[in-house]
Amino acid sequence: MNEGIVFYKMTGSGNDFVMFDGRHVKAQELTAEAIVALCDRRQGIGADGVALLEPSDRDDVQFAFRFWNRDGSPGPMCGNGALCATTLAGILELARRGEEVRFSTESGIHRGRVVDGESEIWLPDCAPPRAVPGVKTAPGEEIPMLASPSVPHLVLQVKNLERVAPEERGPSLRRDPALGEGGANVNWVAPRGDGSFAYRTFERGVEGETLACGTGAVACALVLAGEKGVEPPVQLWTRSGLPLLVTWERTLSGPKSLRLRGEGRLVYRGIIGRLLSQARTKA
Repeated sequence: MNEGIVFYKMTGSGNDFVMFDGRHVKAQELTAEAIVALCDRRQGIGADGVALLEPSDRDDVQFAFRFWNRDGSPGPMCGNGALCATTLAGILELARRGEEVRFSTESGIHRGRVVDGESEIWLPDCAPPRAVPGVKTAPGEEIPMLASPSVPHLVLQVKNLERVAPEERGPSLRRDPALGEGGANVNWVAPRGDGSFAYRTFERGVEGETLACGTGAVACALVLAGEKGVEPPVQLWTRSGLPLLVTWERTLSGPKSLRLRGEGRLVYRGIIGRLLSQARTKA
């Protein structure tokens, strides 16, 4: 067999990841340099981010989910990455297939399961979205709202997504001083006319538009509920053309039992050799 390290290429509605088994790859080996090289779409595997599933020594948690953005920066959570991790945990036998899993992240404990070929995760409770009127919007972008379902997201409602230019608007919006230190991901959401919605996302750490964003879908749904009275469940269509479903319980103190359901698919598994070994040597 060829020498190297096994990796798993996975996708969540086009939001794609290189994922590793933490029993064979250690977090310290995934340096920022290695992550950038792995995510390179011409000279590496190509991905929006890298994830590591580490075995847990806790009785109530099956694994720890570690995530890094394409630029090598760590992320506290990734919704579509967690959907993929829920699927991968069964493949790696870190959890029994078909059973609910619990996994830890920097933003708290999450739960997940695979139902009818789709992954579903529960997110920790979060505060209701809040207005951030200091954000500098462009014509057509409605009142900016900030929602933080494990990750901060700026949500802007628009009438026509095709008129949005994420690569032009995203860089300044995601670093707008009104959002605080670290900024936020940026989402534009519009109605489709059939009761569902579509959205686009500029992701920090990727520093570009991605085909989908799991926590972004949750943020959009919460803003639509608060500002437009939309009732859960809310179906949101990603840029890849695949849907994500967001559900929750409405309470006086805010949304509870947040759930995200969608694709968490293994595309292929392979062996990475020279690329990661070079990064290890330089580290």
